[in-house]
Amino acid sequence: MKNFLIYTLATITGIILSSFIFFLIFIGSLGALIAAGEKPVQLSGKNILVLNAGVPIPDRTNPDPWAGFDILNMSFSPAPGLNDILKNIKKAQHDPAISGILIENGLLPSGWATANEIRDALLKFRECGMFVLAYSDYVLTQEGYFLSTSADRIYINPESTMEFKGLSGEVMFYKDALEKLGVEVQVVRHGKFKGAVEPYVLNGLSKENREQIEAYVGSIWKYVLGNISAARNIPVDKLNRLADELAAFNPQAAVENGLIDGFLYRDELIDTIKIWSGLKTTDKIGLVSMMKYTKVPDTDKKSFSKNKISVIFAEGTIVTGKGNPTNIGGNYYADIIREQRKDSTVKAIVLRVNSPGGNAIASEVIWREVALAAASKPVVVSMGNYAASGGYYISAPATRIVASPVTISGSIGVFGLVPNTEKLMKNKLGINTETVNTNKWSDFPSVFRPMSTYEKEVMQKNIENTYNEFTRKVSEGRKIALERVLEIGEGRVWEGVSALNLGLIDEFGGLEKSISVAASLANIKEYSIKEYPEREDPYKRLIAQLTGDVRLKTAIRKFGETARILEQLNEIQTMTGIQARMPYLIDIH
Repeated sequence: MKNFLIYTLATITGIILSSFIFFLIFIGSLGALIAAGEKPVQLSGKNILVLNAGVPIPDRTNPDPWAGFDILNMSFSPAPGLNDILKNIKKAQHDPAISGILIENGLLPSGWATANEIRDALLKFRECGMFVLAYSDYVLTQEGYFLSTSADRIYINPESTMEFKGLSGEVMFYKDALEKLGVEVQVVRHGKFKGAVEPYVLNGLSKENREQIEAYVGSIWKYVLGNISAARNIPVDKLNRLADELAAFNPQAAVENGLIDGFLYRDELIDTIKIWSGLKTTDKIGLVSMMKYTKVPDTDKKSFSKNKISVIFAEGTIVTGKGNPTNIGGNYYADIIREQRKDSTVKAIVLRVNSPGGNAIASEVIWREVALAAASKPVVVSMGNYAASGGYYISAPATRIVASPVTISGSIGVFGLVPNTEKLMKNKLGINTETVNTNKWSDFPSVFRPMSTYEKEVMQKNIENTYNEFTRKVSEGRKIALERVLEIGEGRVWEGVSALNLGLIDEFGGLEKSISVAASLANIKEYSIKEYPEREDPYKRLIAQLTGDVRLKTAIRKFGETARILEQLNEIQTMTGIQARMPYLIDIH
């Protein structure tokens, strides 16, 4: 028995030690792979730059070691961001090793503003005498098709399908489900268009909410059709007819009507690329990914300048505190902006905002630093897919606001939600609660009982104060009469074209245009660009992933687009206090 215990203890000890040694080897191997990925890349012969447009494209390249880890090939290919994609397209224009660009379409969207910005860059690439081809193996989505109309030719697999049907926006309502569970959502808001609360208290869209959705979806579709019409030489009326008839779902009809150029299998695509590159089909040609091309030195790189433009990427929901790499921490971003404001070598700041909003106080914390920075040097806001509610709040004091015609903006309104779970706890779960207070409203707000009339009045007053501050700051920052801000506020969402007409933004453009505007306002021609937040050390990030949110990341890779629900549920946990955020999570498709 004694020997058995000794052997058992020795076995357990051996397993623990072996696991620890394996872990160290694993970390060391991953570290070596990460380090190898940072080495410069040299291209030879003729190559094609490949743009993978079938995956979500963040505003900034994701440095997460797990983002693109291929366990089969033991390689890293982190998701390239819009920043690096734009740089690569520009760099490729004067790179003799690059013959053209191939757009590889896929299933997952990146947002209409992101697609529009890349599309504009590809059109400029073609103006330099380079070619662009677009291809889809499975389904050519509407967003993918819009992007692909920047190409010289659009091809799909003979058995592939194509979407071209017009835009739609869906809103899910939970009122009946919550009632069955015994949960009452108590709502306090300002803004008749603040539809964020409607899913909890209604079973369908209000008149105001339907009105604003029809307006911005219609405007985006009009812009998309105008660009497709110009690129494919198809009248807008005909495009709408094809969408109404779902004609493009028949691939042959899509070709006959000029939406696409033909069908190719993968091997035929490669031969076509070679011919466009001036090669024979028997010659070799390299297919270079965006991530690999970021490691290729830029032969046209600007000389060093002590003048700097700081580009700060604010992407995700606005939350209190430091936040994390997937959202915008109020205190964390305020610190970054403050540092750039005080740095005399930083001549201008570009704040890239891609956010549906979030916590109102956190938005106020960031607003303060943006306002202080704009008082001392040019601050240009570059709006991405969304810059609404809290996202617009932090943009308002900027010197200049640049956005896409399809950017979702505005949503100047605030709300608060307090769930009452009394019936759920008592009738469904058999749980009773009792509270002992030192004062009359010590447990305010409580999720275990309904709010009293007085409590609702207190909360409403708080909401009104926040809304008044919001509208005043927009009025001062944008130099729009307060009465006018109140008219266009009320929580209403505006797309880029309307936002420009209303004075909520200054001009159309993307990230690169915003940097040029910042340089012009700062009166500098030579400058270097520094991006923030600073990238986290890959080794520290790796450890954090192994001990933290790796399960969520794994689920996202496993479930694809469906995993957005997991991200949204995870995000809801950060929703504390009064919210200045989008009416709902909008996915226009």
